[in-house]
Amino acid sequence: MTHARVVAGLATGVLGAGLLAGLPTAHAAGAAATPAATPAPLTYSVSVDTSATGPSIDPSMYGVFYEDINRAADGGLYAELVQNRSFEYSPADNRSYTGLTSWSTSATAGGTGSVTTVDDAARLGERNRTYLRLTLANPTGGTFGVSNAGYNTGVRLEAGTTYDFSVWARTDSPTGTPLSVTLRDAARTTAYASPATVAVAGDTWTKYSGTFVATASTTSGRIAVEAGGTGTLRLDMVSLFPRDTYKNRPNGLRKDLADKIAALHPGFVRFPGGCLVNTGSMYSYDAANSYPRARSYQWKDTIGPVEQRATNSNFWGYNQSYGLGYYEYFQFSEDIGAQPVPVLPALVTGCGQNRATVDDALLQRHIQDALDLIEFANGPTTSEWGAKRAAMGHPAPFGLKRVAIGNEENLPDAYFANFVKFEAAIRAKYPDVTVISNSGPDDTGSTFDTLWSLNKAHGTAMLDEHYYNSPDWFLQNNKRYDGYDRQGPKVFLGEYASLDNKLRNSLAEAAYMTGLERNADVVKMASYAPLLSNVDYVQWKPDMIWFDNAASWGSTSYEMQKLFMNNVGNQVVPSTATGSVAQAKPITGAIGLSTWATAASFDDVTVTGADGGQLFADDFSGDASKWTPLAGRGAWSVQNGAYVQSDTGAQDTLVRAGDVSWHDYDLHLKATKTAGAEGFLIGFGVKDTGNYYWWNLGGWNNTQGAVEKAVGGAKQTLLAKPNTIETGRTYDVMVKIRGGQVELYLDGVLWGSFRDDAVTEPFAQVVTRDVAHHQLIVKVVNAQDAPALTTVDLHGARVMGKAEMTVISGDPEAQNTRTAQPIAPVTTTVKGIDSTFTRTFEPNSVTFLRVQMK
Repeated sequence: MTHARVVAGLATGVLGAGLLAGLPTAHAAGAAATPAATPAPLTYSVSVDTSATGPSIDPSMYGVFYEDINRAADGGLYAELVQNRSFEYSPADNRSYTGLTSWSTSATAGGTGSVTTVDDAARLGERNRTYLRLTLANPTGGTFGVSNAGYNTGVRLEAGTTYDFSVWARTDSPTGTPLSVTLRDAARTTAYASPATVAVAGDTWTKYSGTFVATASTTSGRIAVEAGGTGTLRLDMVSLFPRDTYKNRPNGLRKDLADKIAALHPGFVRFPGGCLVNTGSMYSYDAANSYPRARSYQWKDTIGPVEQRATNSNFWGYNQSYGLGYYEYFQFSEDIGAQPVPVLPALVTGCGQNRATVDDALLQRHIQDALDLIEFANGPTTSEWGAKRAAMGHPAPFGLKRVAIGNEENLPDAYFANFVKFEAAIRAKYPDVTVISNSGPDDTGSTFDTLWSLNKAHGTAMLDEHYYNSPDWFLQNNKRYDGYDRQGPKVFLGEYASLDNKLRNSLAEAAYMTGLERNADVVKMASYAPLLSNVDYVQWKPDMIWFDNAASWGSTSYEMQKLFMNNVGNQVVPSTATGSVAQAKPITGAIGLSTWATAASFDDVTVTGADGGQLFADDFSGDASKWTPLAGRGAWSVQNGAYVQSDTGAQDTLVRAGDVSWHDYDLHLKATKTAGAEGFLIGFGVKDTGNYYWWNLGGWNNTQGAVEKAVGGAKQTLLAKPNTIETGRTYDVMVKIRGGQVELYLDGVLWGSFRDDAVTEPFAQVVTRDVAHHQLIVKVVNAQDAPALTTVDLHGARVMGKAEMTVISGDPEAQNTRTAQPIAPVTTTVKGIDSTFTRTFEPNSVTFLRVQMK
């Protein structure tokens, strides 16, 4: 997963022109509303060479990428209902956390005492270091304890459903301590099940269990654990699980979420990250390393009894319990018929951290961990790690075939040096396991180019590419993989998405996926990302499946991905399309200045046209009246003849000047970083807060420069290279725009150039063959407001006159939400299919036709 900064500017969504165009127009009283006219159909033709066979499609062509982001694990797919069950929350995870986060004191009449979280020698275990200590003072009856608020609005309970409770406890009371466990509301006025009682005996840790059957339903319940008597009671691992987990697995998964993932029929599951893999400490969670709290995801932390698993500070700003660990990932992959594709740390951090760990002994330990993981997945029960798998309940091997090393490392040479060591060790012991490298955090740039060059020369089997871009980018890059070397490394598109959750984004993704399938000899796997998001804990969007504590729903991209995953086919059938072609447009827009967690000053801004005439000038000898704040952030003022942004905490402080219709111009200015973490940003082609280009100098904690393009609030990177900006040094900056060509000069030297006038192609198609069912699957995407009148020529193929047709269509601005899911597939049977037939494909639609061969 790319660093969160990439999407910090996402628009929250407004009623756009596309939506307005589909609504009736208001008229005077009594007049009939007239819908907006549909544009005239555009004409296309698709020619299919049914006598030929193109590339075979890997059975694992489409899969899912699971990362614990947006509370995807605890509070999400992991079915545990108690938040902070082991009292391990800490300010190291989130500044707002304490060991009692999500807990509050609870007592009945006459019950008193005190409560605190403790990390001392009485703990449950060395890797589960904090527990709850209750000091009880209830000599005359009454109970005292704590209650847990769960996730979202509370603990979700459903009438008639069975829930399993457990707690680890010990007491110093010689007569024991009675423990009462209740499910109730926050006000203590409603009970949702009969109380359970536990008799805690002895001052050694013991696990106590019970069962509830909910008598009523709620989404705001509480689980309360209260004790009577006196003395000291210690509690840890307070747990409440629905009995009905996915496939009834113990320590299992939330059923509605798992069902939605299973319905995709994914070919693989990539896990556990993402930025979780390659950020933080690479050392072990033990005394020798002072129990580092923020660590890379290390698989051995996540197996064995849950009470013995380490805790961790999740990169995305919360605690990660590891209740959902590697064993559960492997089990889930098997349960849904998908290949597991684990991602292991390469000891080079990414996601804005960009550090290489120089410790050969540590590197060798991680390489051994990789070998041990393969043994855990595939080894016989007589092996050390195969025996551990069997002890957890799975004697049979999981059949691991692919392992990825690293995730989006932005230090290509350091990463690759480590990758080849992992690869050599794995190949030597497990030659049938494919070792996957990666190409960095974006679809282009110096890191991407370097890693592709190194891996290609080395003969790496497969490379993991990641990118998040605008809908236009996906519509402009359908042919991205047409030119890839067929003899080079294969592509694993491990993370991609169009940056919003509207139908227009899903249509752009669908158009792009036709290009993935057409190039199935190069692209072997692809997964939209991320998979899950809890609506109340969002660090990243868009996401495929959304949920709260009571319900879940698929985004428009979920529906699109499901359609593709369930209709892949086995072979590509060669086909070509002709028809209307859009024209390239020049870069137009005003100029802008911005900063990110940095203070900077700007001076002597001039804009000249291609003919040399001056369009704009400001030396800030007066005020800042020529500039308009767009972002509404930062502290901008004119100081000593310069325009200064002085707030080092503000992110994205964009201001604009000039005319949004400008094109073919030169922007020249002076810029000085005065304090802060990064550099400065120079805007051009600026229209508004969601549509602009900027040259980001000293970005990503002053390690990289890049040109980013924002469309509708979603940013994509057009050019990137290492770059550092010095504090106090004045830089001479120039941006030269001619049509779609841009040249960038820093201190008079060409820093980089790019071209951005690719043609948007809203009509896309691919045809595949389902060998088992003797069918052609004709897939057509029409991502525009006009219908597509299309002739499909199957070149004399003998086919049945009817076909199954599935369509996803609607308003391009439509989204699926908890309360309404307007975008869903509709399947019908259509007639008129022949060796040549004509169909009109709806505006803003994707259509799959399953044509039965005779």
